[in-house]
Amino acid sequence: MEVILREHVDNLGRRGEIVKVANGYARNYLLPRNLALLVTDGNKKHVERERAKFDAREAEEKGVADVIAQRISNAEIEIARKVGETDVLYGSVTSADIAAALHAKGFDVDRRKLQLHEPIKKVGEYTVAIKLHRDVTTHVRVRVIAEGPEKTKT
Repeated sequence: MEVILREHVDNLGRRGEIVKVANGYARNYLLPRNLALLVTDGNKKHVERERAKFDAREAEEKGVADVIAQRISNAEIEIARKVGETDVLYGSVTSADIAAALHAKGFDVDRRKLQLHEPIKKVGEYTVAIKLHRDVTTHVRVRVIAEGPEKTKT
């Protein structure tokens, strides 16, 4: 059975493509979830109109993400934490902490957009990637410093 995809479906195709799928897959999964339409002239025209609206909205969202990415890339975040003898943190700096620091600087970024593979556990400077849009990724500099008065070695 041939269908026109209304949405991107992993391992099958992108929006607007005509794909050939098994009858049961189309009837039981794609069509009930409005992910696809049967191939007819009317449905082709309908999907083209949807694609035009989607492309315009996608371009606008990407433009906004580019502006935010430019502003964030110039920002530097400083987070203070208590440290032990070997500059190891008591606790760690997580994506939620970085998102809160960004929010304090005026950037509204969801913590799930931060690509921090594991929490930061040592004092130092780090670069954290932020995926604002499917095509827009930026980086922010995070500096983790020791909290309180500086220790002097004797």
